Amino acid sequence: MSDPLERLRLPVFQAPMFLQSGPEMVIASCRAGIVGSFPSVNARTLEDLESWLDQITGAVTGEDAPWAMNLMMHRSNARRMDDVALAERYEAPLVITALGSPREVVERVHAYGGRVLADVIDLRYAAKAIDAGVDGLVLVAAGAGGHTGQQSGFAFVQEVRQHFDGIVVLGGGISTGRAVRAAEILGADYAYLGTRFIASAESMADPEYKQMVVDATGSDIVCSDALTGVKANWLRASLVRAGYDPDHMPEAGGIDILKSSSDAKRWRDVWAAGQGVGSVNDILPIADIVARLEREYQEACQL
Repeated sequence: MSDPLERLRLPVFQAPMFLQSGPEMVIASCRAGIVGSFPSVNARTLEDLESWLDQITGAVTGEDAPWAMNLMMHRSNARRMDDVALAERYEAPLVITALGSPREVVERVHAYGGRVLADVIDLRYAAKAIDAGVDGLVLVAAGAGGHTGQQSGFAFVQEVRQHFDGIVVLGGGISTGRAVRAAEILGADYAYLGTRFIASAESMADPEYKQMVVDATGSDIVCSDALTGVKANWLRASLVRAGYDPDHMPEAGGIDILKSSSDAKRWRDVWAAGQGVGSVNDILPIADIVARLEREYQEACQL
């Protein structure tokens, strides 16, 4: 069986983003030649999720880059195994687990020939994911948008590569083709880009959110666990607008993935972004973003 990752135009994953990534973003990313992905919980019901999967599998062909479903495996997500069942039914080429163990997923995805990657924020979680049998690790390093790690990508990749020779995807502050190339030089196989795709035509983000990303710099990013119970990077201006003092954030909130009348409201009112915002200067269709990333990447390869 051929490796679907060999069809990539660039070594890039469009990272799954809560409330931002949907079928339109996934399809546009795959057609542009990068992995398109979305969190399954962005589809508010199982019926919605099935409809999204119908759209994606009906539009993405064997000539396109593969797509990935991001599964929130935290125990508070009571729907998680139903989402896994739909990943099986639609044979998601790639499954990316987050906020929980991938152990319940690996055998089921491998049975139909898919691959499992696990989001990890440090070597302790990486070791658990490796022990569970994953095919790859997504290293969520310092500077990533939304839920983030605290370790430098420079250190994180080197540390993981001492223990793991599988697929490594690096995320955290990567918004340009030059940065994609840098991730490869560090030892990663692929780069994880989220913030750059918030400001895309296909993003489900509010137009004001997209413009806030364009207007922001790295100093406008605030890391806090007050909203979701997990450390995440937020746009300072959106925190202020929602009534928070970015310099004196509340204590950590509780983790509850599908308590979403409140959680979704938090993410709608307070907007996440990574430290790579300073390199995002316009709102473009994904095809144009990927074309620019490719030019920057090829220029960096010549250095």
